[in-house]
Amino acid sequence: MMLSLRSISPLCLLVLGLWAKSVEAFLPSSPVSFTTSQSMITMDHHHHHIPLFHDLGGSTILVSVLDGLKGPIQSYVNIWTPLFQQAQDTGLVPDFLLHWGHGAAMATVLLTMGVIGAYFGWQIRLGNGNDVNALTLGETIREAHPKIIGGALFFFLLGGQGGLVLYDFQGGDILSSTHAVTAITAIGLMGVQAILPKFFASGGQTARDVHAYLGTATMAVLFAHLATGINLGLSF
Repeated sequence: MMLSLRSISPLCLLVLGLWAKSVEAFLPSSPVSFTTSQSMITMDHHHHHIPLFHDLGGSTILVSVLDGLKGPIQSYVNIWTPLFQQAQDTGLVPDFLLHWGHGAAMATVLLTMGVIGAYFGWQIRLGNGNDVNALTLGETIREAHPKIIGGALFFFLLGGQGGLVLYDFQGGDILSSTHAVTAITAIGLMGVQAILPKFFASGGQTARDVHAYLGTATMAVLFAHLATGINLGLSF
């Protein structure tokens, strides 16, 4: 199977559009509403419409994913919210930890496993994949790279659920912030990254190039996600 860049271009356009709006990290974290039209999708910050996507390459991108996901995810979140309420009422968990615990945990994963995994990826690209160092715990960099990144994705998925529950518990409107947009973008990118190595044999250098540079873009989105999280946490 040959890797076709044309086949992944719509996904790349979607990802790039979401990534571009990650600069909204430093705007006030007011609830975000998504409205769609034939030519663009907008985010509404205090009734000021900021375009998220334009008609790219003649293909209009319409996003209704968040609206479709919100109901089922809210139902799932509602299962866990009473447990956190009970923990707060009994004094088992301090308010500070309920507010910042998710962010601290996810930042730790990003700044350790995420950064190390990305570094290992570029070491492989530079021809050092068979090296062993203190961070690989006896394995080669080539062997350790997918394990560390895979572990980071696991913790991001697990921690993301906690973030949704805690935000809802504190009165937030889930999936309505720029932080949620960057989260979904980052998880989507990491999913694409997990699939791309399957094309290394057939796609050759092109597939490896896409994996390397998309991996760098993924790290940029993850750090934008970190910034939006800090901004969101400071907003209430």
